Amino acid sequence: MALITRRAFLGLTGATLAAGAVAAGAFAGWTLSANGARPLLLSARNDAAGKHYAVGYRLDGSQVFATRVSERCHDVVAHPSLPLALFVGRRPSTQSYLLDSRDGRLLQTLHTPAQRHFYGHAVFHKDGEWLYTTENDTSGPGRGVLGVYRLQGRQLQRTGELSSHGLGPHQLLWLPDGETLVVANGGIRTEAESRVEMNLDNMDSSLVLLKRDGSLLSREQLPERMNSVRHLAVASDGTIVSAQQYMGDPADPVPLLAIKRPGQAFQHFALGEAQRQAMNQYSASVAIHNELRLLALTAPRGNRVFIWDLDSAALRLDAPLADCAGVGAVAEGFVVSTGVGRCRLYDCRRNTITAQPLQLPAGLWDNHLRLA
Repeated sequence: MALITRRAFLGLTGATLAAGAVAAGAFAGWTLSANGARPLLLSARNDAAGKHYAVGYRLDGSQVFATRVSERCHDVVAHPSLPLALFVGRRPSTQSYLLDSRDGRLLQTLHTPAQRHFYGHAVFHKDGEWLYTTENDTSGPGRGVLGVYRLQGRQLQRTGELSSHGLGPHQLLWLPDGETLVVANGGIRTEAESRVEMNLDNMDSSLVLLKRDGSLLSREQLPERMNSVRHLAVASDGTIVSAQQYMGDPADPVPLLAIKRPGQAFQHFALGEAQRQAMNQYSASVAIHNELRLLALTAPRGNRVFIWDLDSAALRLDAPLADCAGVGAVAEGFVVSTGVGRCRLYDCRRNTITAQPLQLPAGLWDNHLRLA
C-alpha cells in the first residue's frame, strides 16, 4: 500500500489545529526535559486550508497556543532565559515572528531590510541579548550573510550583519563554548522571492566555523560539489553533524550525512547502503541526544526515520514514518513530527527502540520542531 502524501492528507482532513489533542495527563509519566520541566514543543504548522500557524504544545497533546502568522515558518529558536520564541520565516520569507511562548501572543513581526530574506534559521546568543539569522543578499544572489539583531525591551533591532563566508547559508548553531558559530552554507544561489536554484552546475557548499565578530576559523567542503550542506546538530563535546540534500543525479551514490569530530576533518558519516538509498537524496532534520549519545535523522522523501550510535555509527533504528519532519531530543529519546500522520516518541533507553504515537494533532507539521 502506498504511503499517503502530504497533498493527499490535506485533501482528506478537515481537522483544525486543535483536532486530535486528547486529555492532558495521558503521558504525564514521562514528559520531562533534561532540566526536569515538561517540555514545550514549538513548531510551524498549517491547517487544512493552508493557513500558517506558530504553535506550542505539551507532549500530552494540550495546546498552549496556535498563533496565525502571515508567512510560512521553518525553524524556531527559544530565548535562553525569557519566555520568548522566534519563528523564523521559510526561504525566501522577509518576515519572522517573535512570540511570548507562554500564551503565543505576537510581540513583533521582524522584517529583513531591503535586498535580504531569511533562510529559515536563527540562534540566540547564550546571554540572550543577541540574535543571529541566516540571510540571502539578493543584490548578489546567494551571497550569505548573518543578520545581527539586539533584543531591547522584547523587540529585536537589527544592528548589522556578518559574512557567512559562503553561498546560501541555511542553519547555524553554537559550539559548546557559546562563542563560536558553525554555519551550513548550502552553496546554492537564489534570487529574491524565488526558490529556483541558479547555479546547480557550480555549487559551492561548505561547513564554516567563525567567531562572533565574523572572523573565519575554518571552511571545509565535502568531495561532492552538489551535496548541499543544510541542517546541523552539535553535541556537548563539540561533535558537529550535518544533514545534506543532494542536487545531482538521483542515481549518484552520495551519502547525505557528514560529521566533524573535535580535532578531525569534516567527512562522511558511515552509512549503510540500504539507509543511503532509502533517503532518496534528501534529508531534513537532525538531532543529537547527548546523554544517550545517539543521532537521529528524518528523511521525508524516503519516509524513514533513522537513529545511530553517535560514537560507533552503529545503526539503532531504521523505521518507516510517512513525510517525517522535525526531530528533537527528550529524556526518553526523540520526538518526531510528520506532515501526514501522528507524531511519534522513540524511546531509546533500552537495546530495542520502541515507538509510540503522541496525542498531538495529526499531520500538517512543518520541517522542524524545538523543545523548550
